Amino acid sequence: MIKRNSLFILILLLSAKYIAAQSFITSKSNDRKIPFNENWKFHLNEEGTDTLSKASDWQTLNLPHDWSIERNFDENSKAGIGGGALSGGLGWYKKEFTLSKKDSGKKISILFDGVYMNSEVWINGHYLGKRPNGYIGFSYDLTPHLNYGSKANEILVKVDNSQQPNSRWYSGSGIYRNVWLIATNQLHVAQWGTFVTTPLVTEESATITVQVDIVNEYKDNKDASITHYITDNGKKLASAQSQTISIEANKNKKITQSFTLKNPTLWSVKQPHMYSLITEITVEGKVVDQYETPVGIRSFKFDLDKGFILNGKSVKIKGVCLHHDLGPLGAAVNTRAIERQLEIMKEMGVNGIRTAHNPPAPELLDLCDEMGFIVMDESFDIWESSKTTFDYGTEWDEWHKKDLEDQILRDRNHPSIFMWSIGNEVHEQWSERGAEIGRELSAIVKNMDTTRLVTAGMNPPIHVKDAGVTIQFEETAAEPNALAGSGALDIIGYNYAHQTYKDHQKNFPNTPFIATETSSALATRGYYEFPSDTTKIWPLRWDKLFTEGNADNTVSAFDQVRTPWGSLHETTWKIIKKYDFLSGFYIWTGFDYLGEPTPYTWPSRSSYFGIVDLAGFPKDSYYMYKSEWTQDTVLHILPHWNWEKGQTVDVWAYYNHADEVELFLNGKAIGKKRKEGDDLHVMWRFPFEAGTLMAKSYKNGKLVKETEVKTAGKPAKLQLQADRKIIKADGKDLSFITVNITDKDGVLAPRADHNIQFSVEGNGKIVGVASGDPTNHQSFKGKEHKALNGKCLVIVQSEKEPGAITLKASANGLETSSISIISE
Repeated sequence: MIKRNSLFILILLLSAKYIAAQSFITSKSNDRKIPFNENWKFHLNEEGTDTLSKASDWQTLNLPHDWSIERNFDENSKAGIGGGALSGGLGWYKKEFTLSKKDSGKKISILFDGVYMNSEVWINGHYLGKRPNGYIGFSYDLTPHLNYGSKANEILVKVDNSQQPNSRWYSGSGIYRNVWLIATNQLHVAQWGTFVTTPLVTEESATITVQVDIVNEYKDNKDASITHYITDNGKKLASAQSQTISIEANKNKKITQSFTLKNPTLWSVKQPHMYSLITEITVEGKVVDQYETPVGIRSFKFDLDKGFILNGKSVKIKGVCLHHDLGPLGAAVNTRAIERQLEIMKEMGVNGIRTAHNPPAPELLDLCDEMGFIVMDESFDIWESSKTTFDYGTEWDEWHKKDLEDQILRDRNHPSIFMWSIGNEVHEQWSERGAEIGRELSAIVKNMDTTRLVTAGMNPPIHVKDAGVTIQFEETAAEPNALAGSGALDIIGYNYAHQTYKDHQKNFPNTPFIATETSSALATRGYYEFPSDTTKIWPLRWDKLFTEGNADNTVSAFDQVRTPWGSLHETTWKIIKKYDFLSGFYIWTGFDYLGEPTPYTWPSRSSYFGIVDLAGFPKDSYYMYKSEWTQDTVLHILPHWNWEKGQTVDVWAYYNHADEVELFLNGKAIGKKRKEGDDLHVMWRFPFEAGTLMAKSYKNGKLVKETEVKTAGKPAKLQLQADRKIIKADGKDLSFITVNITDKDGVLAPRADHNIQFSVEGNGKIVGVASGDPTNHQSFKGKEHKALNGKCLVIVQSEKEPGAITLKASANGLETSSISIISE
């Protein structure tokens, strides 16, 4: 009896599973783009071979997934420290699914937003193809090979990231971006098949032109009506007259329509208003396909004298470069994690993002549209000439045209994109071959999009007498490098070489300016001291070679530190803000990123370039930019106030909206300071005395703002602060929880480095831990982490069931603390 009941229960379970799978598409008949991320199986082949004959240890997981971030940091990893000292390997993914017989008349394809790297895909044993590039999206038609009804389908994906090094930074490994099923009528808009432009824009009206690629995969000719209309928050605002077309069997047809929208709300960095274009295909009165395209209405140009002009007004581009990793989450895409990064940048005053050095996740561009960023969308870090052993240079000849075309098709409707970058510091830039490739790539872009400028990050775009670009130019114009002089570029992109910016109009009188990459200033959050032994480069300290100004044992500020090829944060911004013809710049980098700890070696495994550290905690330079770039009232003093009695300390203050700043130590006035010339900070130097350091800023003698730092006592407590205490119960949403180590009075202990243990109860889980320490080798996926300078981060993810989530933190010698998050 028990066996028969067990069999009956098993049959019910299998039937339920079949019914759920059977309705995979038909239950969502109004959606053409269906999430396909859940319940995949994954196998990592440690030997790096491509056989599955011994694969029995399949792990069930949801995508996006980065297997490298789950591995241990390894000094001997083939990826090297440039790749974050996290190994790749060869992985397999598979997923079974069933389709209703009702779906047999549909066109069904699979869309991968990105797989790193060398992916190959099969459906039901049929080979669909290979895509070496790990950063571009691609799709395959599944329709000819699908089963319907009770017979299951199996999708199989091989991901080969075993040949390393293949990147100069951390790439991640696996199906690390989202996957979708695309289900349409046989008559439909092609994937990435619309192109929306706004050739005429005023505050009174905007002309909207739509090009659309219609695909007929029926075996006979079809007559159809094509209608476009604009919506704003779901409300229909304007429509084009329907156009009737006849399209032959198994053919594509491209059509163009234009219409006018009265009194449009223009897209800008301060008010990034978005519309939607709905394209409908109707046959015999029935809508057979509906395709939605984001629309932002704006006009812009790069002026030779006035810089960047948006909607008729000058806008200085204040941008940052961002790599694609999400710190402790690795490369696996999470929309909330990207949004948090952009929120932190926006609060600093950033209005531009450069996607260094590859096509980004679609979610990043969607958020840039919605939040108002001026995007430089970049394609390649490598052309024919490789920079690492197994990088994209090995695939260039066969794949660069297809990859670039797909990027432009995918991204060209985003209003946030204002420039296409076709390369970064490519080796060929100095040769005639570089000029040839540049012209080829520029022609590919302009064949698909003539509305934006083409640039490239060149280091530098002009020939100079030494690699450090430390000389001033002579009166005669300098000779451009081959790429800059090729005619391929509509805007000259400078990587570093800030000494040459003022001479841009002399060197390139007919081409606008953009600084594609600047600064490369080095800092570790909360660290200020120089070592007594300046003959070595220490992972958390700075060698005398990389300093400007004071390099003795005085406690000195972070901005004394730079790379030989870069500049101080203040140096480049002073130049950019001074000249109107300089359109703006993209700082290297907004966030620290995994890999490339240049100029350091092991034990460092992540970068030092960020204005914000890997955990998302701002370094001091953040407040310099915020004081210059925002209307928020800023008064920030540094460093912390825990030193040795009598030790000489440099105290800096960043401020705005004020004439001067007065400093007090334990109530005693140290003195007033005001910025002189083009200074961006003020400084005092005096011996340390424990207590309270207070700064007050004044405007016309009236108090504007005051702030203070205190000497912390012995570390005693853990303080937890969540960026969001209510999150969505969707299995994806995140709460980023800052853990501060404080003394008994709640003052941050700026040198505390306790190892903190974490546990979670309820409907959530810990998915990441970090501190911003570039030398910490604890796993980001663990349940404990060592704090850096008093701070640590825990990332909690919701489950699909709503309810309370409680995070508990504890450490030896510290009072335990907890915090509650609600998922709903």
